[in-house]
Amino acid sequence: MGETLDIFTPDLLGVDPEQVNVVLDDVHVTYRVYEDRRPSLRETVRGERRRAREIHAVRGVSFVAKRGESIGILGRNGSGKSTLLQALAGVLPVDQGEVYARSQPTLLGVGSALQNNVSGRRNIVLGCLALGLPAAEVDGRVDEVIAFAGLEEFIDLPMSAYSSGMRARLLFAIATAVVPDILVIDEALAVGDEAFRLKSKERIASLRDEAGTVFLVSHALDTMAESCSRIIWLERGRIIADGEPDDIIARYRASTV
Repeated sequence: MGETLDIFTPDLLGVDPEQVNVVLDDVHVTYRVYEDRRPSLRETVRGERRRAREIHAVRGVSFVAKRGESIGILGRNGSGKSTLLQALAGVLPVDQGEVYARSQPTLLGVGSALQNNVSGRRNIVLGCLALGLPAAEVDGRVDEVIAFAGLEEFIDLPMSAYSSGMRARLLFAIATAVVPDILVIDEALAVGDEAFRLKSKERIASLRDEAGTVFLVSHALDTMAESCSRIIWLERGRIIADGEPDDIIARYRASTV
């Protein structure tokens, strides 16, 4: 992660290398899970432990992402979407292949841990600092983040008092307060009411216009069609299709009927 992109020639990429932000080259990700079942008497007597099962979640994924693109990752549950995003962001190690990024991707996920014992306001400060915003500029962003999340009445309560939707809105607002070069969003657009989804779509468009690259996973297909300039369709860890949002989403919907 973070290795130079110069090893890829323009002929291999088919685009200007200076416009490339991310390259995935034959990426595989496998992880182990243990069966959650009660052992039989025979297994107990033999001292046998729980059996582990290997999940080959991502299988040979390769693509190039350019600056200014907003790329949706589409697929059924268990297709490897979230695993792929975590590998892209460097959260999960890859077993085979390489991930190259021009800068460290910022992973935004609804399930990301916040500090439950402190207020939403304090979480904004901590989050902005973690994203690299200079301390002198943090105070100037707090009110903007609060307003975007729509949490004015609750911002000084501890995070433990927030609903999952409130937490997700605040996390989205924090993560997009600083414009990253590469932003990775996992299911964040599926939360909140229609007004917040519209604001989220507009914020993503703004990030894309400021020369960043946005990756997102969401089951809200209409939102993805409006927010993305490109869709990658995954099934069982492999890329099924990669192209224009309207075309890929139509094919995906037809396959689920």
